[in-house]
Amino acid sequence: MSNSLSAIAQTKWQQSYQLLLIISLLLIAVVTPFAATSYGAASISANDVLQVFSHKILGLGENQGVTERIIWELRLPRVILAFIAGAGLSIAGSVLQTVTRNPLADPYLFGISSGASFGAVVVLTLFSQSILWLSLPLGAFIGASLSVLMVLGLCGRNLSTQVERMLLSGVAISFMFGAMASLLLYFSSPQAAASVLFWSLGSFAKASWTGLILPAIIVSICTLVILLFKRQIIAMRAGDETAHTLGINVGRLRLSMLLLCSLITAILVANCGGIGFIGLMVPHTVRLLFPGRYPLLLTAAIGGLFMVWVDVLARTLLSYQELPVGIITAVMGSIFFLFILGSRSAKRT
Repeated sequence: MSNSLSAIAQTKWQQSYQLLLIISLLLIAVVTPFAATSYGAASISANDVLQVFSHKILGLGENQGVTERIIWELRLPRVILAFIAGAGLSIAGSVLQTVTRNPLADPYLFGISSGASFGAVVVLTLFSQSILWLSLPLGAFIGASLSVLMVLGLCGRNLSTQVERMLLSGVAISFMFGAMASLLLYFSSPQAAASVLFWSLGSFAKASWTGLILPAIIVSICTLVILLFKRQIIAMRAGDETAHTLGINVGRLRLSMLLLCSLITAILVANCGGIGFIGLMVPHTVRLLFPGRYPLLLTAAIGGLFMVWVDVLARTLLSYQELPVGIITAVMGSIFFLFILGSRSAKRT
């Protein structure tokens, strides 16, 4: 009797704790667009931000001139692109970790990001600038898909029993594509090499309202498809044999999800450059906060908010200078990666 009462009390406490977390996230989500657009090289007060939003959305007040242009045309598209990138990479990381049963899977470590970066660098250095809006995402997707197929080819069929081999294959392929991209940059012009280098490290500096259309559509459609197959994806957490007994075509589902994750990563790399470890950190954090659940939309929301504030940090950490976002996420992600490796080793011993 006492055990059942303690279990009920623990369940109620856990539900209250998770409800408090969700309320806190909603408050952060409401505050983030106003706070994030106030930070930058030009100092803008929270009151000015509220006036601009009131004028543009509700039609109240007057045009704020230069301040309105900075907030509405430069910073707000950047905030939205950062949110889309964080949400998309978090979804991709969560799905990769589930369908491969590899807790260390991530678009960056899995080689997808490097493959997409290589495809984009090929387009940037060898093709005409006039068709970049179409050829850049296409080149990134081809590179990402090639990376996935190479990892699958190196690992063979029994992916669920080859966690370490899959990770090592992804790292090796990542280095290979990185070397090939560096070779292309070495033979390109200094101007092209400088611009590609900053882009490859990750940045939202070129965000615009028109540039948001394609990433928003692709990430939304891919997320919707993933949500439609959520039950099948969750079933794969129990293993391939269990999923087979439930009537799931494991091989087809795994390949489909990997290609969807490649498409998400490719479109984001084409627009934001290489941003690593978001797909590793956010899903693990969500699982720690919400144990026993698989909240994909919540994972996307937390990843998006996290990416927005990382971009704010990149804009404000140094005076009159902007750090590439990929540098910050790489520092944070490497520490997180070592923490996961340490915890896995402790569990085995």
